[in-house]
Amino acid sequence: MTTQAPETKLVDSYRVACDGGEGGHPRVWLQIPGEHGWVECPYCDCKYVHKDFEGKV
Repeated sequence: MTTQAPETKLVDSYRVACDGGEGGHPRVWLQIPGEHGWVECPYCDCKYVHKDFEGKV
């Protein structure tokens, strides 16, 4: 059995909402720290990367 890697999304805002897709989990708002450039959803592990940090994380 193989496990799929969590999804990574490139975004242009430092504040993003994640609901896990179709019937995934409650919507949560996440703040991307400016010094790191990414944040991970605590429910589904989806990683949101700000476009200014593309290729750096």
